[in-house]
Amino acid sequence: QVQLVESGGGLVQAGGSLRLSCATSGRTFIRYTMGWFRQAPGKEREFVVGISWSSGSTYYADSVKGRFTIARDNAKNTVYLQMNSLKPEDTAVYYCAADPRREIYFNRHEYVYWGQGTQVTVSS
Repeated sequence: QVQLVESGGGLVQAGGSLRLSCATSGRTFIRYTMGWFRQAPGKEREFVVGISWSSGSTYYADSVKGRFTIARDNAKNTVYLQMNSLKPEDTAVYYCAADPRREIYFNRHEYVYWGQGTQVTVSS
């Protein structure tokens, strides 16, 4: 069993930055592919970015490419999402997710474990 706890959300003006953290329990964090998803009101939960545990490769949604950066600290069992140049359309609840396979999946249904989410609100 893996537990995920997100933090770092908040209210920020357009153009600002936030860093989200996702702390995980368990000794096998190093062997989980991690993903960040987001869900805006009235919309489906969408893939933002993922990082593979085996290769360290990353994949970003086009909407955040060049603005967001994912990183993982295996010593701290934590994955981060640095969000720069935020836009009002980035407003959503952000969730981290974990999966024990090597690949990065874009479909939320592929992920086994989820955090409770953290709200990010970007004002114009």
